[in-house]
Amino acid sequence: MSERRVEQPRAIVASPHGSLQYTTVTQEPPTPNEAVVRVHYGGICGSDLHYWRSGRVGESVIADSLVLGHEIVGVIEHAASDGSGPAVGTPVFVHPAIVCGRCPSCLAGRQNLCEELRYLGSAAQHPHTPGGFVDSLAVAVERLLPIDGIPLRQAALIEPASVAWHAIDRAARVAELDHARVAVVGSGPIGLLCVAVLHSRYRPAEVLATDLHAFALDRARAVGATRVECAAEADRLEQQYDVVIESSGSAAGLATALRLARPGGVVVALGQLPAQVSAPLQLLVGREIDLLGSSRFYHEATAVIEALRNGSLAVDGVVSHVLPSDRAIEAFELAADASRSSKVLIEFAADEHAAGESTAVPK
Repeated sequence: MSERRVEQPRAIVASPHGSLQYTTVTQEPPTPNEAVVRVHYGGICGSDLHYWRSGRVGESVIADSLVLGHEIVGVIEHAASDGSGPAVGTPVFVHPAIVCGRCPSCLAGRQNLCEELRYLGSAAQHPHTPGGFVDSLAVAVERLLPIDGIPLRQAALIEPASVAWHAIDRAARVAELDHARVAVVGSGPIGLLCVAVLHSRYRPAEVLATDLHAFALDRARAVGATRVECAAEADRLEQQYDVVIESSGSAAGLATALRLARPGGVVVALGQLPAQVSAPLQLLVGREIDLLGSSRFYHEATAVIEALRNGSLAVDGVVSHVLPSDRAIEAFELAADASRSSKVLIEFAADEHAAGESTAVPK
């Protein structure tokens, strides 16, 4: 029988003390219902940056070394030994959520709120859940979604696009998005993907995008924003937006979102807000604004994969840089600088379909 896992795989590991290493790790052999995925691309998320720089994301604190990464695509290297799941050579998206399937949220179809939720690359539980920034990893077959027909670099956006898709779904439950005026506060990768998802699924009359950085606003135009404004100027705009998506995860962004919403409008809080927030919450009452939260995703990945496959979801322009795994620290430093980067991907395995595409950092 052939060896079913990469010996001495290398991974991107954050320590409790704020250091980051690309180093060898030890992995358990796959169980019968697990396939081994050769990771090709991983996208750096804001939570990865928080773990690196501060050792925590909200209440989730790194107690032991943690392999980072939850935005993962790759190819099946070894199929599950019980005969289930995708065959060798199948390109797959790795769903990062591990749910119990029996709590009230799971039974209600809201697995993203599972009481026992584990997420790749998360310190929310102890022992921590190792992430996917690694040469290869074993994954239960039910969490592998085939992505045939989608370029792997594009498929690396499935996870954040699903987060955006879920947020737009939250808004659509209480607001009409066709012909609506929509504002997206914060044009980082998730904000950009919210703009792209809006155009994929609806016919908004206007999509405003705001941000602190000109680089991000240029990206917002590229994915379909019909108007862009510097964050400093956004508060001067009229309260005219039917739906506002707050994706910056800042108190200032939430305040801007509340001020932009028209009377009777909707605000969706998508960014990870700090524990203590000062914002003009009196506007919720005076304007009867609906304030909704949006956390991660679950089922939406299937819809995102289909939209990428049929071309209805256009995400070109969201990825700004692709760096090889041996430049992981440089990739993290770049991703942390929103003035010159958007989504930064780490390439763990050569992608023959992306041959000729530059992985260099643009000047």
